[in-house]
Amino acid sequence: MWGKKDGTVGFASGSTTLISKTTELVGDVHFSGNLEVEGRIKGNVSAEEGSDARIRIMEQGVIEGEIHVPTIVVNGLVKGNVHSSKHVELAAKATVQGNVHYSVIEMVKGSQVNGNLVYIEGDKPAQAAFSIDAAVNKRAAKADTAGNSQPVDKVPTKPQSAST
Repeated sequence: MWGKKDGTVGFASGSTTLISKTTELVGDVHFSGNLEVEGRIKGNVSAEEGSDARIRIMEQGVIEGEIHVPTIVVNGLVKGNVHSSKHVELAAKATVQGNVHYSVIEMVKGSQVNGNLVYIEGDKPAQAAFSIDAAVNKRAAKADTAGNSQPVDKVPTKPQSAST
């Protein structure tokens, strides 16, 4: 069913918990293993740091609160900050209304982040958060003043000095 004989493709070891489409959970959730959210959670969601826990917010799933889970896959709506120590995947229908703290991120065309992307090195966030809107506006202004369009395939990681 999952594409492998043992049924563990992309899943953490341990049990899987499902919040179904018709379920609304109010309160904080602390879990281990896998958490699949098709319904709504109004509260913070967390898993043990350093574990192989994984959360997947499905297309109609909604979380209103902070998420602190090592591996996070979003294809629904998150109203709150997202904190991942391992991997964040934002699928085509993902909307995050908050900051995304990540060490590895994968964004598919169509996903939205209404906040900042904050790269973390080890246990600490990098020195500066990166604002998506600011970078896009900065690139557009640079293309306009230069009189020609420039490729936008690289995201700046450090502010440029005034002398350049």
